[in-house]
Amino acid sequence: MRDAAIRVLMMPRDTNHHGTIFGGVILSHIDQAGAVAAIERGCQRVVTVAMDRIVFEEPVHVGDLVSFYAEVIEVGRTSIRVRVDVEARRRSGGERVSVTRAEVKYVNIDRNGKPTPVPAEA
Repeated sequence: MRDAAIRVLMMPRDTNHHGTIFGGVILSHIDQAGAVAAIERGCQRVVTVAMDRIVFEEPVHVGDLVSFYAEVIEVGRTSIRVRVDVEARRRSGGERVSVTRAEVKYVNIDRNGKPTPVPAEA
């Protein structure tokens, strides 16, 4: 079983007028989960520069426990790309459904906000 970078219980404050979770809330958590993977890979500070096309396959509901699985898939000189898979466990019945996936590109930066090399893997 793989470990989630983050897991979030979806709350009523994050719903749209249809009663499902805003896509932007999910995007924010994708960004955070990807950053966790980049930091675990050795980056100190990262900024998001790109996120690929996102397709929501299933809605997320209040009470769903959403897991964000992140994996580094490419390391450049100052950039790192992370794949994030999103899965919801339904509050009723515990069914697990794939919600979406994304590839997020980050740039490793120094204290002055300038790109800096991604550390070599330990």
